[in-house]
Amino acid sequence: MSKKNISVFEYHYNIMKNRLLSVAVALMGTMLIPTTSVAQGLKDAVGKYCLIGAAINQWQSDGQVPEADAVMDKHFNCATAENCMKPESLAPAEGIFDFRVADKFVSYCQQHNLKVIGHCLVWHSQAPDWWFTNGYTASPASKEVLRERLIKHIKTVVGHYKGQVHGWDVVNEAIEDDGSFRKSPYYKLLGEEFIEIAFRTAHEADPDAELYYNDYSMAGEKKREAVCRLVKNLKAKGLRIDGVGMQSHNGLDYPNLVEYEKSIDAFAACGVKVMMTELDLNVLPNPQGFGGADIAQNFELQQKFNPYTDGLPAAKQKEVDDRWLALFNIYSRHRSQISRITLWGVSDGGSWLNGWPIKGRTNYPLLFDRQYKAKPVVDQIVKLYQ
Repeated sequence: MSKKNISVFEYHYNIMKNRLLSVAVALMGTMLIPTTSVAQGLKDAVGKYCLIGAAINQWQSDGQVPEADAVMDKHFNCATAENCMKPESLAPAEGIFDFRVADKFVSYCQQHNLKVIGHCLVWHSQAPDWWFTNGYTASPASKEVLRERLIKHIKTVVGHYKGQVHGWDVVNEAIEDDGSFRKSPYYKLLGEEFIEIAFRTAHEADPDAELYYNDYSMAGEKKREAVCRLVKNLKAKGLRIDGVGMQSHNGLDYPNLVEYEKSIDAFAACGVKVMMTELDLNVLPNPQGFGGADIAQNFELQQKFNPYTDGLPAAKQKEVDDRWLALFNIYSRHRSQISRITLWGVSDGGSWLNGWPIKGRTNYPLLFDRQYKAKPVVDQIVKLYQ
C-alpha cells in the first residue's frame, strides 16, 4: 500500500506542528509517558534473526532529516522506498523514465548500509494513467499493448537497479479480502496472467533479486487461502517467488492475532519467506464503514476521531505498548519463519496515518516519536530478542 508524497508546504507545516506538539507534551508532565534513551538498537537484537527496517520518504533520502538518519543508523538494516519507486513516479509518460528521486533513495541506502527493498513494480493504485489507454485517447489499451508496457517497465526498472536491490515487491494488492482477484485494469485486460508476467520479467531482469507478493488484510482466512494458492501456482509454473509480505497496518483491536499468526504459519508452509511489511499501529478511533487499507477511503475530520492532539494519556499509551509487545511476541516466536520486519515510516510525525483515512489527525503509530526519540517500548522489544 502506500501513499502519496505530501507537498513541500505540508511537509514543513508538519515539522512546525510536531515541534509545537512536543512542547505541549513536555508541559503536560506526568500525564504522559516519556520517551527513553535505548542503549541497544533494534538491528542489534531483532536484526540477529531477520532484516528490520523502515520506509523512508523523499526528504529523508535527500538528507533533509538528520534526526531520521540517526534512527536509521542505530536501529535498522534495510529500507523500503515509500513512494519513489512506484510506477507513476518512475514512468510519468510513455517512453520517459525518471530515476532521479529513486536513485537518491538507493544512494542513501548504500551510504547508510541499508539493504534496499524496491516497492513496487505492479499495483492498481499509483500507476500512470497512460498505461491503460490507447495513446492520447480515452479508449482502453489493448491486451497486447498493456502486456508490452508492463514488460518494458519491469525490465527497465529492475534492470536499472540490477545488483543494488535486495528484493522487490513485484505485485501489490492483487487479491480482494474475499479471496477473488481484484478487478484492476491489469486483471480486466490480462487476467491473472499479469502476475506471472511480472514475476517472470522481474527475475529475468535481475536473477539475484528476491521477489515478493505483498498485500493487506492477510489475517483473513479467504485471503490467506487465495495467496497460498497464488504462491503454489507460481511455483508449479517454475516461476520464482521468494516471499509473501503481510502488510501490517494494525490497530489496537485488529487484526485478530490468532488468525494473524495462522497466516504466518500458512505462508511459511508454502515454502516462502514471510515478511511483516508496512507495519504500524493506528491508535485513533475510526469511523463506521472503515476497513482494510484501501487508500481511496476518505472520511470527514471530526474531533471524536482525533482525541489526542496533545499526546497520549498514560492509560492509552500502556494499551498501545501492550499491543506492540503482543505483536513482537508473535514475531519473536516465529523468528525462524520471518525474514523481515518493516515499519511504515520512521517517526510518528511522518506517518501516513496522520492523513488517512481522515486528513489532519494526530496519530502515534510508530516506535519513534515526533522528535525521533525511541519510545520506552522499544527497549522491551529489544529484550524479547536477547
